[in-house]
Amino acid sequence: MADESANGGVLGHLPPWPRNALNNSVIAMEQAYRQRKGLPLLSDADIEALKAGQPMAWESGNGGTAPAAASPATSLAAASVPPVAAPAATASTALSEEVAKWVAEGRKWSKSTIAAEQARRARKSLPALNDVEIAALLGEPVAEAAAPAPPVPAAAPTPTPAVASGPISADVAKWVAEGRKWSKSTIAAEQARRGRKGLPTLNDAEIAALLGEPAAAVATPAASAPVTAAPAAARPAAATASAAASVSRTGVSTSYVGTPAVGTSRAAKAGGVASIGPEDNEVNQQRRRLVWSAVAAFLVAWFLAFFRFFLPRTLFEPATSFKIGYPEEYGLGVDTKFQQKYRIWVDRTPDRIFVIYARCTHLGCTPDWKPSENKFKCPCHGSGYDSEGINFEGPAPRPMDRAKVEIAPDGQILVDVSRLYQWPKGQPTQFNDDGAFLRA
Repeated sequence: MADESANGGVLGHLPPWPRNALNNSVIAMEQAYRQRKGLPLLSDADIEALKAGQPMAWESGNGGTAPAAASPATSLAAASVPPVAAPAATASTALSEEVAKWVAEGRKWSKSTIAAEQARRARKSLPALNDVEIAALLGEPVAEAAAPAPPVPAAAPTPTPAVASGPISADVAKWVAEGRKWSKSTIAAEQARRGRKGLPTLNDAEIAALLGEPAAAVATPAASAPVTAAPAAARPAAATASAAASVSRTGVSTSYVGTPAVGTSRAAKAGGVASIGPEDNEVNQQRRRLVWSAVAAFLVAWFLAFFRFFLPRTLFEPATSFKIGYPEEYGLGVDTKFQQKYRIWVDRTPDRIFVIYARCTHLGCTPDWKPSENKFKCPCHGSGYDSEGINFEGPAPRPMDRAKVEIAPDGQILVDVSRLYQWPKGQPTQFNDDGAFLRA
């Protein structure tokens, strides 16, 4: 079902121009179809034109021709893949029971689905889908699929130079000395990394050494048949391709895009990609500093709270001993200037000076001095005291206490509220004891 253009180019399964840009999966399936049918493979220029949605050189009429044979400048994928014998005359024309069942279901398969099924059959060692089965799954006429491909115009065979084995580099020798056998996917990732970095790709000898294969398996280059010069029947029989040749491809279908999954792909290590941790750029460094600063602040605050737990809960109160001035500064009556600061009243009578502690003997409230009534009145429960602090009304059980007073060496009155003189109910008074008053 190959479709030829006017100037000899082979379209194969590709849609004719104009067409949209094709993705890697469609191009890879087209390459497999051309290899199976004995058609010329797409060159690198053709692949780039298909991916860009542009006409190929032999389609645009600029004098280009269809690719005649694989040249040394073509991609490693075309040079290292061994020829596969697939004569059109030997193609099976029968549908298997499994494929017939899928066709009977009425669902039309896409090219990418068929490519995935072919890969699955290769992994399971099952026979690949033949042309009739592919055509039936694609919904194409079976007769068109069974028809042999038209002969390609013969051209002078161009010998393809064999891929040089080459010596083993120091890096590869080091990897081989480590004793770990590489897989095909790991080697493909290393090839892609070298392509990105502009480094020389691994040669056949290096690939064979990494895979653990004998060097002779790749020392003999695979014969590359000129697909455009000889008919399909003249091509050699299918040979067993070495694993080295199968993984040395660096075409569109085996290139890695982006970064492999962190910690889940051995290709990450072989490809030079960090297997753990984010990229060490300025943004990530600032984020790490912010996180560690928050963690440090939390730990410091927690440590301070833990250390404060072992310190005593000290209550700092005003001093209990203080000076209130000289005796001659006070006149007769009650002076309330120290009520807010020390909770005392200074009371002077004709013969005495004493200090009343401003605390109601009922429940401890602070009474108020009423100059117009010449008495102390408790605002809580109405207890009343005269100008000397003697109770006469309300629930107060006894007079208010008096603080100790004495003359300091400098002549001022020294008051000590830690020592109080009381007059308990029904008992002798302490108001006449030394220290309860000063002589006026």
